[in-house]
Amino acid sequence: MLGASLNKVFDYFKSRWQSSWNYSLWALLIFPLSPFLGAVTIGFVSLITLLKQYRKISRRPLNWGFALLSVLLIVTAGFAQDKTAAFVGLFNLLPFFLLFAAHSTLIQTFAQLRQMAWILVIGSMPVAIIGLGQLFLGWSLKFEVLWIVFAWTIRPGGNPPGRIASLFLHANTFAAYLAIIFILGLGLWLENYQQLTAKTKQRGLLPTPSSVFWSWGDAKDASGVYPSRVAAVQKSFLPHFSTPNFPLPLLFLTVAMITNFIALIFTNSRNGWAIAILACLAYALYQGWRVLVGGVAAIVASVLLAAFSPSPVAQFFRQYVPAFFWARLNDDMYPGRPVALMRKTQWDFAWSLAEKHPLTGWGLRSFSGLYKAQMQIPLGHPHNLFLMLSAETGFPSTFLFCGLLAWILITGVQLLRKSKYMNTEDRLIFFSYLLAFVGWVLFNTVDVTLFDFRLNTLSWLILAGICGVAHRYKQQDRLASHP
Repeated sequence: MLGASLNKVFDYFKSRWQSSWNYSLWALLIFPLSPFLGAVTIGFVSLITLLKQYRKISRRPLNWGFALLSVLLIVTAGFAQDKTAAFVGLFNLLPFFLLFAAHSTLIQTFAQLRQMAWILVIGSMPVAIIGLGQLFLGWSLKFEVLWIVFAWTIRPGGNPPGRIASLFLHANTFAAYLAIIFILGLGLWLENYQQLTAKTKQRGLLPTPSSVFWSWGDAKDASGVYPSRVAAVQKSFLPHFSTPNFPLPLLFLTVAMITNFIALIFTNSRNGWAIAILACLAYALYQGWRVLVGGVAAIVASVLLAAFSPSPVAQFFRQYVPAFFWARLNDDMYPGRPVALMRKTQWDFAWSLAEKHPLTGWGLRSFSGLYKAQMQIPLGHPHNLFLMLSAETGFPSTFLFCGLLAWILITGVQLLRKSKYMNTEDRLIFFSYLLAFVGWVLFNTVDVTLFDFRLNTLSWLILAGICGVAHRYKQQDRLASHP
């Protein structure tokens, strides 16, 4: 009976493959609040896409690289001291390689990139509001429905205390999530602002909210994907809530960006702050806004001088820069921390492990036990993804992993610079995804986002979006040059 029911469910999803992207969008919308439902939905979409597009997926050289990496990781797990932990650790990587392969085939257009960015920004608002309530209103909750279908844990005062974590396990993880959302949301805000000003100048009229906000259309696009049904709802409601001079989409994005930025500040994550500031500078440089670049650079320089300059200079700047920022940067906020909790100590230990077993590493999930045995302090990871992979899987696997990431980034940059078929209005959203990818890489040089399922899924979907769109337009360029 159960098998027959599962077959019916599978056949239903399989028959609806052309609208699978819609299911992924709904999954991303509920993902922050229900990782279980989001994971099941995205898992179904990935499986169906792999089955329906197997030949196309299997012909892509990049997927061959991830297949080879998968084999290497399985081999390293076989050589691990704790083989059970190492094979369990594979679940943080191998399923996401399949998710990437499936969605890099499913995501083919810039319209889909916009849809995903909008969904992510909308889905972030409840989580950011919960985080602010956690810190300032003392909200706390432990709520479970149907085991893990809906499982919410909100610790009063945050985790660690005084730092927003919202529904995430730790403030740093939440900061990584907010940083990615902030980058994509800022790209959408700039895109909508440009559309608004351009139409105002050209026609003397303001654009309708539906044309600025969604522009999803009702027809099937070039990739065979139908726009989300959510679009119809928004198109019917947006006109009633817009103001003449400030359409609702831009208003919503403004509120969302301010809310997410405030939440990011109170995660007290230096990594998150740095990535958000670098993203603002990157957008300003991309847009050619030199005054804004100078302003942001001046603010950053003032904070750094307040934190790290000699005492007379530092005291001058500390009159104007809140201690919340400079004391966090130079660790005056948390004095007397054990040496074992310093990142440099963790990185040195991870490097020493990699040098001892350079080919196969010590096995995934081995760092925590080895570090505790050496330092007598429990620590989940060495706060650097690439050093962690070197120590746990060896240099060959790590170099291949980094090479595949570099391949995706280089391909995306080449498309942004050289493609003849990319419209001007599409360049900004693609640049936003490249910037989010770079932000993810930077964050993982000082932390590890691999262990949070939601953040790991989001990261691989961003990579899949870049790769899928770049592959499609690269084929168009190749066909045009060799008719």
